[in-house]
Amino acid sequence: MKGKFKVYVAGPLCNEEERRAVEKIDLICKEMGLDTFLPHRDAGLWKEGKGFGEIAKKDIAGFKNCKLVVANLNGFNVGAGTAWEMGYAHAKGIPVIGIKTDRKIEESIEEISAIILGATKIVTSIDELKKEIKKLI
Repeated sequence: MKGKFKVYVAGPLCNEEERRAVEKIDLICKEMGLDTFLPHRDAGLWKEGKGFGEIAKKDIAGFKNCKLVVANLNGFNVGAGTAWEMGYAHAKGIPVIGIKTDRKIEESIEEISAIILGATKIVTSIDELKKEIKKLI
């Protein structure tokens, strides 16, 4: 592996449960020896008194040198921020892996847009996620 492999970990951050879910993905990446950018850790939350512009600037800067985005797709809808981050990564040519472990993809079609389903590798377990990451590194 040339240099450090950096992963941007995306997902909803509105409550503690959502933040724990992306922190788990972050930990898995770190255990694999990867650097990570975790938005609420590295850019902050607006609830902490940070301005939207400040957070957005730091989030976008977090994509610098990223070679992968891993997005938590659990929940009843893909979060607006998560969808934006995924789209930004696609536009920049950064591979995106979505992880959905709470419901079968076939049961979630109405909550995940057709473009996300068609353009994103989606895995349904942590083991699958690790295998896909290993393919890229």
